[in-house]
Amino acid sequence: MTGFRIGTRGSPLALTQAAMVRDALKAAHGIEGEIVVVRTTGDKVQDRPLAEIGGKALWTKELDRALLGGEIDCAVHSMKDVETVRPEAIVIAAMLPRADVRDRLVGAETLAALKPGAVIGTASPRRAAQVKRHRPDVTTVLFRGNVDTRLAKLAAGEADATLLASAGLARLGRHDVGHAVPLQVMLPAPAQGAVGIEVRAGDSRMLGLLAAIDHPATRACVLAERALLAALLADCHSPVAALATIEGAILTIEAELFSEDGSAHVHGMIEGAPEDPMLPAALARDLLDRAPDAVRALFAG
Repeated sequence: MTGFRIGTRGSPLALTQAAMVRDALKAAHGIEGEIVVVRTTGDKVQDRPLAEIGGKALWTKELDRALLGGEIDCAVHSMKDVETVRPEAIVIAAMLPRADVRDRLVGAETLAALKPGAVIGTASPRRAAQVKRHRPDVTTVLFRGNVDTRLAKLAAGEADATLLASAGLARLGRHDVGHAVPLQVMLPAPAQGAVGIEVRAGDSRMLGLLAAIDHPATRACVLAERALLAALLADCHSPVAALATIEGAILTIEAELFSEDGSAHVHGMIEGAPEDPMLPAALARDLLDRAPDAVRALFAG
């Protein structure tokens, strides 16, 4: 069997995740894959929030173009960076087992331990709102870039603390960086900790190869979280946290929506069969029905 080309962004974390996919496919099929770096707009523009310059598509559009143009056979993504509505010609073929979904706080042991009036570096509306909900005295400044870039900004004194995904730090071997924030304090971004692989919809060979490394529980949970985002009509401006989990035959989705400054929020939870496509939409309706006006204004279009 001939090899295949794995498209990825060029950051250290993206390359590590692409290598994970390559190694998993080699273990499953004995085939060598080639990693092809595709430079994305999101990597090039680092001084503005994503929502101002095109949203999550800045991480995907160049990879989509390379995939549809036949330059690569699959594309590896951090699923939390993949926009909710995808081109019909592209499908999510597989997801690797999900890693730790929590955020890690770097610069203090806990949010409560932050000094009064502390400055947090983040580009995430969710993280900013969650921090301000617990610590209204804290202000945020824009931190974008890969893990080392953000840690360098922190070391240079541009902020007192920052938040990074546990999964990314672990994949980079940085287990000693920061302190995990309990899920009761900060629910993660939808799809956080999950690596997904996309292929052309009609590529039966790649669909077949990738089926062997798909993790069904991760897929079910991440797709439920993405369906919740779709039902909320959430975008890059929308501070939303969500986590789906499966225990036995029950899928549970927990979610929170916030106002931009974290002063208002709504929390909800729903459970049912993992294959029930109505669960995410039902939770979205419940959240929006109960949401304060300052929260509802940021969702549902």
